[in-house]
Amino acid sequence: MNSEKELIERCIKNDRAAQSHLFEQYKNTLYFLSLKYCRNEADAEDNTQDAFVTIFEEIKTYKGKGSFEGWMKRITIYKAIAKYKAKKDIAVDYKDNLLQDTTIEENKMKLPLEVLLKVIQKLPDQYRLVFNLYQLDGFSHKEVAKLLSISESTSKSNYHRAKHLLKDAILKLKNNPKSTYDGA
Repeated sequence: MNSEKELIERCIKNDRAAQSHLFEQYKNTLYFLSLKYCRNEADAEDNTQDAFVTIFEEIKTYKGKGSFEGWMKRITIYKAIAKYKAKKDIAVDYKDNLLQDTTIEENKMKLPLEVLLKVIQKLPDQYRLVFNLYQLDGFSHKEVAKLLSISESTSKSNYHRAKHLLKDAILKLKNNPKSTYDGA
């Protein structure tokens, strides 16, 4: 393909070769993004496939403003959120010690990316979604609240609770470095 614009134009015309090229070019990026929002690899694979279906159906609506990759990432994130919203109400608002410090100082423990991802995946849905949207993808609490149909204060509360749970899980790993994180 000569350019992204040409690739998009060919995908709009349902050119299977162009669609295949687009899929191959972005499948890993969107799969990794899905892993952040989904509970496991199978859910992430399903979400990635669903996102590509929507991308190919809606590619004609992309106006060329902003990053095309960013447009596809938003679709992928929204697909994952829609699945969890359809499953159950995700609004939970814990009031217990939410604002306590959740930083981990000692040598700023480094974890392999796949271990950190597994720790994040083990968070309850309401915390994982808020944490990922706010911390990893840069949405504001106001935007998170709107996306998840929760209040802004619930977004903040769930974010702080997620940080607390992550800190506990990471400290558990630090105290038992020979183990791998399996959620137990």
